[in-house]
Amino acid sequence: MNWLSTVLGVLMRFCYTLVDDFAMGIGIFTFLTKVILFPVSLYVQNNSIKMVKMTPELNRIKIDFFGDNETIATENQKLYKKYNYNPLSSIIPLVIQIVLLIGVVGVINHPLDHIVNMDSDLAKQFEKVTLKRNANINSDSNSIQVFAVQDIKYHDDVRDYENISDKAASYVNVIKNLDTRFLGVDMTMTSAQGGNNIRYQIVPYLCALSALILTLAQSKQNILQKNQSLAGRIGTGAFSIGLSFFLGFVVPVGVAVYWVASNLLTIVQQYILNKIIDPRKHIDMAELKRTNKTLKELEQGRKKNKLTAEDKKREREDYKRFFKVGNKHLVFYSESNGFYKYFAAIIAYVLEHTDIVIHYITSDPNDHIFEMAKENERIKAYFIGSEKLITLMMRMDADNVVMTMPDLDTYQIKRSYVNKNVNYIYVPHGPTSLNLMMRKGSMNNYDSVLAASTFQKEEIEKTEIVYNLKKKEIVEAGYPLLDDMIRDYQKFIESHKESDHKTIIIAPSWQRDNIVDSCVDTLIDELKDSDYKIIVRPHPQHVKHLPQKMEQLKEQYKENKNVEIQTDFTSSSSIYEADLMISDWSGVAYEYIFSTKKPVLFINTPMKIMNPEYQKIGVEPVNIYMRDVFGTTLKLDELDKTRETVERLLKDSDKYKESITDFVNQNIYNVGHSGEVCGRYVVEQVFKQIQRRHNAENS
Repeated sequence: MNWLSTVLGVLMRFCYTLVDDFAMGIGIFTFLTKVILFPVSLYVQNNSIKMVKMTPELNRIKIDFFGDNETIATENQKLYKKYNYNPLSSIIPLVIQIVLLIGVVGVINHPLDHIVNMDSDLAKQFEKVTLKRNANINSDSNSIQVFAVQDIKYHDDVRDYENISDKAASYVNVIKNLDTRFLGVDMTMTSAQGGNNIRYQIVPYLCALSALILTLAQSKQNILQKNQSLAGRIGTGAFSIGLSFFLGFVVPVGVAVYWVASNLLTIVQQYILNKIIDPRKHIDMAELKRTNKTLKELEQGRKKNKLTAEDKKREREDYKRFFKVGNKHLVFYSESNGFYKYFAAIIAYVLEHTDIVIHYITSDPNDHIFEMAKENERIKAYFIGSEKLITLMMRMDADNVVMTMPDLDTYQIKRSYVNKNVNYIYVPHGPTSLNLMMRKGSMNNYDSVLAASTFQKEEIEKTEIVYNLKKKEIVEAGYPLLDDMIRDYQKFIESHKESDHKTIIIAPSWQRDNIVDSCVDTLIDELKDSDYKIIVRPHPQHVKHLPQKMEQLKEQYKENKNVEIQTDFTSSSSIYEADLMISDWSGVAYEYIFSTKKPVLFINTPMKIMNPEYQKIGVEPVNIYMRDVFGTTLKLDELDKTRETVERLLKDSDKYKESITDFVNQNIYNVGHSGEVCGRYVVEQVFKQIQRRHNAENS
């Protein structure tokens, strides 16, 4: 850093010469560094605004992929690239401040070089004399020149210095006249050197006070710090104040003066920067507050759902128990209790027609599979949390694994590292588009897919062609859950009398700007004065991650007997009861259409697009074109038409029944017996794997 001290020394000497006062020189020096570096500060201001402008989108990424840190990091990088934002730029002010501080310390500690402008060889001679005259000074000290100045200023006999050379006497005279004091404090000395002098002792506190004032000002002025969490602001402030207090003890008082002046001038500089580039003109503060609130609620929900010590112990025991079992032919993995319904028909077929043992892994400690396992010894249930699941999947030693989780081997959940012959079977969450509703390549690493519909099969085949992928087995399986829903709906119709009052169910998705987040109050207000019974059935993930929001909704409408906020998903009776559904982009809308043969009013919230390249394969997603075929749509600015649209759809409800029935029969595979088809396929795979292993052992 000698070069930096040399550069700053020239500037400091200019400032000192200008006013012939050491303290004022430091003040002017600090001001000039701010002016010279102002373009950098302007760049940092602009970059900070970019960061805060991006924050709602960054928050949305965290909300949409909550808990999936790998995906969040990938999506964040894409967003940084889009905005041409460099995350490292936020540390530029700190780096500059530290570099300048080191340079200023160098200038203050070498007054002979930088203030007196002494020849370097002569300065070294002065240092040697100082060491000879003061045996207590360490020869490795960086402050020998400071001691030289003090020795000359405060001692009458300085002939040892004057006798060095002809030029030495003139420099001694300059040093004698060098005023390094400010308010009775020598700025070349440290606070510690001042002993019990109160003026020296107060220096660290002044440094800390200036940092406190800066922290308070920045929390109001600086757009980045203003939008930090309270804990973040407190942490940043505490670090700055603590560092300033420490520096006040160990650096020369002149450096402390620079530090205090720099902190105070930064406040003025931030005010000027905000006038030049006003953050309020570039940032959607309302959206920022909204996404911050949602993310905070998610974090609170995660804390609430955090594993207990008992659950962790149980997880460890189940992890060991899983790998103690050899010859595992069939494993199911469920993300939570609600996913069992996608496997139910397959498991029922396996239990009824074979003696295969089912190993069922779930990340929900309260999954009802544990009760089933108590009643059926052929079901072995294991609780493995989402983090421990990563290593379990890497070590997977079973023949077949059936999952509903997309993106196998793309993000944190990998194919087995120890058994390359594991056969992975994908079960879709619904009968609609996989290309639009899943990320690009979400099924690339599965061995087979139990396609529910003709359009799912077509999408997979076209995807393999367009991206030149290895072909997987696409089973024309059907959607067992739909069969269950059709049967349950018929039972419901047979056992319930038709009500005089119509029921409207609002069933949103779990995605950005869904109905609950954007317009549920408006929809309820449009309908609540009618004779309709209104049921709001949020997405299970909404209830899981934002429990406080759901409680607020319940509290808001508790006095209205026609409005029910439903957060218990153990029964689907409310869906069967509904005469009309209002949804956005939720898959439940199509399950409702296909099972009840009734229309849906779709609200055009921003479309859920998990795969930005969905159009590349040339197949229009059924989720898009069906919206105006088996219902109708309203834009967000057309919600004042909700009531009349609902009345029209209810009036025309019977007209939709025949066309929906024809569509289901033509496009959904094996309606009425898809569970048997899926179950038979899985059993065939089990016996194929057993035969493969048998052949391998005997070859």
